[in-house]
Amino acid sequence: MSPIEVWRQIITDARKSWVLFENGTCVILMQPGDDLAAQAVALMKEWGPVHPGSSSGDFGVIELPDGLGWVVTDHHDDILTLVGPDEVSSGDVNDLVVGLLGRSKRDQDSEELRIVHVEDRRSVR
Repeated sequence: MSPIEVWRQIITDARKSWVLFENGTCVILMQPGDDLAAQAVALMKEWGPVHPGSSSGDFGVIELPDGLGWVVTDHHDDILTLVGPDEVSSGDVNDLVVGLLGRSKRDQDSEELRIVHVEDRRSVR
């Protein structure tokens, strides 16, 4: 299943617009503006970079059902990173390994800022 399909499956609120970056980081836009991509980029520039020793390095790990992988949370509630089951070797699966990988992917997305998908759900009310 593609990352876009996974996000569509796990973001169950049909009214939430979101933007997906190349390495799997998803920004959920709780108050979507006119330009969803620009809004997501601004959030990633501010909240995406990892600064060791600060709260930006903190993370949580949520295992997804049906072997879809994990969502790695961080210090901003609406920025989440997907780690697929194919990205972690089966012998190394634990919250620390998954969380560090997700944190690294978010940091990379905050540097590169390459958007691969915008899910505009503003018309759904």
